[in-house]
Amino acid sequence: MKERILENEYWYGTCVKYGLKMPFDAESECVLDFRSNETPNQAMPFLVSSKGRFLWRKSGFQITFQKGEMEFPDDVILKAGFGNLKSAYLSAMKEYFPFHQITPSKALFNKVIYNTWIEFTFYQNQKDILEYAKSILDSGMPAGVLMIDDGWAEYYGDWKFHSGKFPDAKEMIDSLHEMGFEVMVWMCPYITPDTVAYREAVKRDILIKRPDGEAYIAKWWNGYSAVLDMSNPMAQDWLSEQLHELQEIGVNGFKFDGGDSLYYREDNVTYEKLSPDEHSNLWARYGEQFEFNEFRVSFGAGGYGLLQRLCDKDHSWGDNGIASLIPDILLQGLTGHPFGCPDMIGGGEYVNFQEAAKNNLDQELFIRHCEIACLMPAIQFSAAPFRVLSEENFKRILKSLEYRKQYLDIICHFTDLAAVTGEPVIRYMSYEYPEESVEKVIDQFMIGDRLLVAPIYQKGCAGREVYIPRGKWKNGNETIVSKGEKLYYESLPGCPLVFEKI
Repeated sequence: MKERILENEYWYGTCVKYGLKMPFDAESECVLDFRSNETPNQAMPFLVSSKGRFLWRKSGFQITFQKGEMEFPDDVILKAGFGNLKSAYLSAMKEYFPFHQITPSKALFNKVIYNTWIEFTFYQNQKDILEYAKSILDSGMPAGVLMIDDGWAEYYGDWKFHSGKFPDAKEMIDSLHEMGFEVMVWMCPYITPDTVAYREAVKRDILIKRPDGEAYIAKWWNGYSAVLDMSNPMAQDWLSEQLHELQEIGVNGFKFDGGDSLYYREDNVTYEKLSPDEHSNLWARYGEQFEFNEFRVSFGAGGYGLLQRLCDKDHSWGDNGIASLIPDILLQGLTGHPFGCPDMIGGGEYVNFQEAAKNNLDQELFIRHCEIACLMPAIQFSAAPFRVLSEENFKRILKSLEYRKQYLDIICHFTDLAAVTGEPVIRYMSYEYPEESVEKVIDQFMIGDRLLVAPIYQKGCAGREVYIPRGKWKNGNETIVSKGEKLYYESLPGCPLVFEKI
């Protein structure tokens, strides 16, 4: 099917990783192929336009933008007549991905998240984790949610604390709780072959199989593993038994990693016949039962009560680094994922992060990343800022955390509201101001309909231009009466530019 793009019509949607590509218009020349989600982040089979139209199909599809037209499969649903971006989004959401009206734990938003990955990578252990938690408090940073990342278990599929690395896991968790931390642990749907857990899973027939009946072994970023068949209720029960045992010793919840569509195959033999995207969706649906959860990748999970983190970003100013944070979080919200977290501050790609640390870490980038994250729904550290930054620059991190405290009630109000209304927390300017020419503004954002936030994300800049919509706004002690215009503002390091609608 071919459909003409309307005059001054702008389209947004599909894969969150495409945030910097947004929006598409009559001048766009590209092909988006998301018949299966090949990206490491969230995806929805959905596009929505500033002229009140939307496209939807339950499964992913390919769409071509060329010569002022869109071409897409005939079975893609096209609906029109909703007037603007907001109305079209709300209509599509209510019909095709209504919200489950639950949110992840409020602690994920009103507390700071700390992840142990950059500090310890695969070498997680009780002694270092307790010292890390204590050093957080000693530095003046607040207690929060502590995520113990990959490397804590004996092996994949046997979700017990490694007895050598964690001589008394319960005592560690109790100590962390006493310090004021909630505790989450990393996990995945993969099982290390040639282990007791693998042999038990084979015996129970709860693994994905190849067409020849042998266990399917997936190649993923950590090597080769068997894959749990989450379409089998017995597989879910087997996993739940292990997770509930962890909860009994005090674990509050889980960071659900893996489950990427690209690690499944169309010819996989499973309890229910599912596509790779449907397997990915099933992993997300399973994790929603846990109040403390985090997901990096999903398909069709718009409306779910999940904390959805952006994929690991480079420690860079480029398109896969800090420049993509705002565009990607904006697209999360408009594809039904309002409970967003903009990756670990400084960048989650641990290899290039370690290389950067050896060659003089870019402290300015670290600070600017924190400025962006501090007014997002969730904020997450991994590299300890008090370790990698100078004393002066660490004070700027503390300043950003003070900014977050100042606006936290507003952020939490809109995260609570999102579960009920389905509206994004972090919103495009064109979502809130359809009558103004702001469709291409993707480097600033609204928090609900209250706050306009314009962080600095370019190296060496002391200020930036900000589009201020028509009306009265307050920036600190200054009142601005805008006619709908771009104005230049400077800000101190650690202090993102914030304008409150009055």
